[in-house]
Amino acid sequence: MKFLLIGLGNPGADYVQTRHNIGFMALDALAKDGGVAFKADRLGDVARMKHRGRQLILVKPSTFMNLSGKSVRHWLDAEKLSADRMLIVTDDINLPFGTLRLRAKGNDGGHNGLKDIQAVLGNSAYPRLRFGVGADFGPGRQVDHVLGSFSPEEEKALPERLGKVVDLMKSFAFIGLQRTMNQFNNT
Repeated sequence: MKFLLIGLGNPGADYVQTRHNIGFMALDALAKDGGVAFKADRLGDVARMKHRGRQLILVKPSTFMNLSGKSVRHWLDAEKLSADRMLIVTDDINLPFGTLRLRAKGNDGGHNGLKDIQAVLGNSAYPRLRFGVGADFGPGRQVDHVLGSFSPEEEKALPERLGKVVDLMKSFAFIGLQRTMNQFNNT
């Protein structure tokens, strides 16, 4: 049984430790946990690992955030998977830092990556994990916030929160969406 785990972010050294790249950071943590490495592939960096009899395909799109749908569509088609066997991991300014919210579907919440995925897939019925990055910014400063680095306090808490995300992603593949939502939402 295969599952596609896609972390949203922007490619390039300028974005590596930014809030907007929490999806990439989550997949990096999962790859490290699984002892696998990413390799450049079509429309993304890809790693493959096994977890309790499940094959996990980890993808960090090489398209920029606002064009994530192209990579998502390619990998769903290439792996012959339906959207319910995919989990998108992304940042969310509407949640306090470190809050996790797993949903089976939903709107884009103003997130351009999710907006593009919805446009390319033609619907919003795909599982997504939102990782709260907070909204500690003034008017007109949203871009600076999401493309900025984590605060020292957030940096200190990040390893524990990413560990929780790794557990959540493995749970999603092993026990399914509903039970994982019950276990991890708002933790």
